[in-house]
Order: sequence, then structure tokens, then C-alpha cells
Amino acid sequence: MSGEARPGLEGVVVGDQPFCTIDGAKGELRYRGYAVEELVAEASFEEVCWLLWHGELPTAAELAGLRADLGRSRALPGEVRFLVHGLASRADPMTALRTLVSALATSDPGPGLGTDPDGARTAAVRLCGLLPTAMALFARVRQGLDEVPPDPDLDLATDWLRMLRGQLPRDEESRVLDGCLILHAEHGFNASTFAARCTASTLADLYAAVTTAVGTLQGPLHGGANTAVMAMLEEIGTPDRIEAWLDEALAAKRRIMGFGHRVYRVDDPRGTVLRQMSRDMARVSGDPRWFELSEALAEAVRRRKPLVINVDYYSASTYAALGIPADMFTPLFALARLPGWTAHVLAQYADNRLIRPSAGYSGPPPRSVPTREQRS
Repeated sequence: MSGEARPGLEGVVVGDQPFCTIDGAKGELRYRGYAVEELVAEASFEEVCWLLWHGELPTAAELAGLRADLGRSRALPGEVRFLVHGLASRADPMTALRTLVSALATSDPGPGLGTDPDGARTAAVRLCGLLPTAMALFARVRQGLDEVPPDPDLDLATDWLRMLRGQLPRDEESRVLDGCLILHAEHGFNASTFAARCTASTLADLYAAVTTAVGTLQGPLHGGANTAVMAMLEEIGTPDRIEAWLDEALAAKRRIMGFGHRVYRVDDPRGTVLRQMSRDMARVSGDPRWFELSEALAEAVRRRKPLVINVDYYSASTYAALGIPADMFTPLFALARLPGWTAHVLAQYADNRLIRPSAGYSGPPPRSVPTREQRS
């Protein structure tokens, strides 16, 4: 089979999916038909998990059942706690998360290691419950702080901040983090989701597929971009250094992190919501420096180049105002994307065909192997 190669598969439709629609020209993102901005305003992350897995928003009884299942899943088995302590002394957060997802397959008490729909769905809930606890513990152990056990009666956003910081967050902080989780929950056939579906298409188990997704998200051109935005802001430091920094960066043809997107031709709708969240958290925290620097940098960049902001740009200043360490930004992205990844894996199992694209050839023409004497 021959045909025109599309680097990065840009513009190639590789399959159908019912989870989200993206209109890059209008700057619209919808999950199962619902605008993401409306979901942030009217729903919780747990409700969005149910929506992605089941197709509709849950009833009150269904939501209560899911919250109970997630709450029960948050308690770490002893072997997982032991592994987290070991990883905290020698691994970066994304490497730790990648290792933990794979390791959790060994302690799955049910049929989650196959492609049975019920077993895979149970494994998806288990990962969404366990991994936030594990990563909060990881962050505390490496700082020499005591473990804060999960509270199954709290929603995930509130409990994660409590486990991370050691005290209950303010209601506004919980609402902002919950909204951040919703904004990152799903985004079509992005690199990590497509990688997960490739793995699932071999009929590898859900843990293997999610491990693949985490590894793909780790790169700075995907999930790692939000950490890179924070590093950029810290390098600039203050608004008065923006112009000189931009002169140097553009002259060196450095990538300005947080700007540009493969799909959106106007500002990423998630970035627009996050801008307001960043503003709100600057007010709540009493430390507006990162929001103000982000605003000034965005204005300066747009005076020079017609670039749009993406989801990573204002997520950096939002997470910083929430007291989340910069190298935990991408793990948080992964925790938020778990329902999207697992929904895609479940869909792949339900209607599977091994993903095996064709490739063009750009090597030498046919030739004969020279003899050993000729190669001496």
C-alpha cells in the first residue's frame, strides 16, 4: 500500500470516538455533546467520569455509588505504599507514576488483567481512586512529611489537596481544582490517548494501556508542557524582564511554551477558563505574581506573533497558586486524563481491530549483499 505520508498523522482520521468533539476554528470542546465550560460550571469531576464511561451524566444514586466506589479505592495496599516510599527517594514524579500504574496490575484483586468489560471498568475505577492517593503520598514522602490517609467521604479534588498539603483546602480551591480536572479529562485522539488505544488494540490489559499513556504524556510536547511553562515563568522572573527575554528567545528560535496548538486556531477554550481560575487563585492565595506575569507575557507575545494560548499556559500559574510543586503538574494532568484514557480503552476493547498503519519507504533501492571479501 502506498500513499502520501502525513508527518505526525496530521489531518488523518484514524477512527471514530463518541467522547468529545473539538472545533479548532471556533475554539469549542464538548464532552458527549456538553460544552466543557458548562460542565466546569455545573458538574463535578466524578460526574464527568461517569459521563465519559457511560454516555450520560449520572443520576443522584449513580453518582453516590461511583463516589463510594472511588472512596473505597483510595486506600493504598501495603505493597503500594512500600513502593511509593522507595520511588520517592530516586524517581521523578512521572517516572514514579508510570511505574505505579504498571505495578498496580500485580495487586488487582479482580479480573482487571483481561479485556472483559466489567473487569476493565472496575480496574478503571480502581486506578482513578488509587493513583491520586499514591501521588499525594509520593509528594509528601520526598519532602520528609507524614502520610495523610485518604478520606473517602470527600470528593477527589478536595481530598487530593488535603492529602498533598496536610490540611483541608478552601472551598474555592477545591472548586478550581475540580474544574481543572474536568478541563483535562478528555481530548480525543491526542498522543497519549492514541498510544493507549494502540496498546489496547493488541488486547493487552487496561493497566498496560494506561502505562503507555502515562509514558507518552511525560514528554514536554504533550503533558510536560505545563511544567515547562512554569520553568519559563521562573526564568523570566518579573514583568520588566519580559521584552529582553522574548528578544533572546525569538532570536534563538526557542519555543514559547503555552502558545500554539495542533488543533485550535483560536485560544484553547480550556485556556480561557483557566485564565479566570488563575485570576481567582491569585486573589485567594494573596500572591498574584505568576498570574500577573502570565498576563504580561501573553500580551507581549501577541504583539510580536499571532499565537494562541493553549491549556498549559494558565494551568501553570493556577497550580502554583494552589501550592502544587511544578514537577507535579504533569502527574496531575495524568490523574485528570484517567477517565478519558480508560473510556477510550474500553471502547477499543468493545470494537477492536489491531492498529497497524502502513508506512512509506525512503531507504535504498533493492540491492545485493556484498560478499565478505568485498566488505573486507
